[in-house]
Amino acid sequence: MDSSMTSGSIFKTILKFMFPLFIGNVFQQLYNMADTIIVGRFVGPNALAAVGSTGTIMFLILGVSIGLTTGFTVLTSQAYGAGDEGWVHKTVANAMILSMIVVLVMTFLSAAGMGQVLRLMNTPDDIYQDAYTYIMIISLGIISSVLYNLASALLRSVGNSKVPLYILVFSAFLNVGLDLLLIIVFKMGVAGAALATVVSQLISALMGFAYIAKNVPVLRPSREDFRLYPEITKKQLAIAIPMALQFGITASGTMIMQAAINKFGATAVAAYTAASKLHTVLTQEMIAMGQAMAAYAGQNFGFGDYSRLKNGVRAACIIEFVYSCIASVACYILMPLTIGFFFTGDVNLADMMPWAETYVTTVIVFYIPLSVIFVFRNTMQGCGYGFLPMMGGVVEFFARLFTAMIAIHLANFRLAVACDPAAWVAAAVFTGASWFFISRKIKQQLAR
Repeated sequence: MDSSMTSGSIFKTILKFMFPLFIGNVFQQLYNMADTIIVGRFVGPNALAAVGSTGTIMFLILGVSIGLTTGFTVLTSQAYGAGDEGWVHKTVANAMILSMIVVLVMTFLSAAGMGQVLRLMNTPDDIYQDAYTYIMIISLGIISSVLYNLASALLRSVGNSKVPLYILVFSAFLNVGLDLLLIIVFKMGVAGAALATVVSQLISALMGFAYIAKNVPVLRPSREDFRLYPEITKKQLAIAIPMALQFGITASGTMIMQAAINKFGATAVAAYTAASKLHTVLTQEMIAMGQAMAAYAGQNFGFGDYSRLKNGVRAACIIEFVYSCIASVACYILMPLTIGFFFTGDVNLADMMPWAETYVTTVIVFYIPLSVIFVFRNTMQGCGYGFLPMMGGVVEFFARLFTAMIAIHLANFRLAVACDPAAWVAAAVFTGASWFFISRKIKQQLAR
């Protein structure tokens, strides 16, 4: 089911590849949402706030995992586009070894520093213990996240976005089943929600690698291929580290935003958590477009077709403009209808709605700049340029930091949730200008 993205209709190629990624990302968010809904309804609003308060830390862990594994497989995509199967095998083996090193380092660092991180984020005392329990289990299960994202990234690198979707849909239903079992039947609370997530991701990873081993020989290196190649390692780290840092810097900025929101108490945190889940689901298409453009750019860069690469960026921007308008309207309409899913009848939704409405009405206006970030950033990364996309993350970080400091000083909730839009606008301008600069270099490079 692997396929080339170097020929055929550009719009059709991008949409065909992106759509399964979109559906898969939505399912991933839905089973994350299942955690929060089940926790909110069967454990309580404080437990929901505890899980929600760790959302930015989970984004950091997941983002670094995605950044590194995607970065490790950019060379695989380029080698596949160039038709060099031997080089594909070596890049896959090298990526697997580097990923295991990443697991060891990330698990140790996460477990060692989590308590201090939660305190720095102003986590309210009444939800601190639940937040710590939840995020520690997630941290100890980092191996499942890294392996799943590596398997998915490898399949995407050869143009296969459907199998990761099928695996993820199965895992999503498994996660919900485990949530119900561990939280309702075994009364494990937030620990059950975290354990369900880790187990589901691990099963997804095993299924992904089982599929590769049986059906995708181009991604199946021989035993002799499994060693660290200095040249490949240098190139993979040169791409992956800036991608991971970009995710990490962005996540650090959202942690600062969460710290500002935490200042308004457990009710505000719970309302923000519930409303942000809808926003997160609706913006998964933008993330999927970024994933699609990384694979599209990698293959066409490896193939040496600058014109198709440039036209692909234009097509992606047009698609994102249309989708952003639709998503903004959908988020505004659906928010009042979905907020009640997260709480039982004894919770006063009237206390929650003002916080939730403030968040939604602030962010939906800025979906267009958010969407184009993924197009420009992932295209540059797919071509092997990691520094400027990483600096875009730095721009996001300082925009969030500046806005959060003002919000905390003025005790203004709307300013606190405006940290995201401020970061999106700043990063959209920066990454757009960066792509204009990098595209000229790519044109010269491919013309040689």
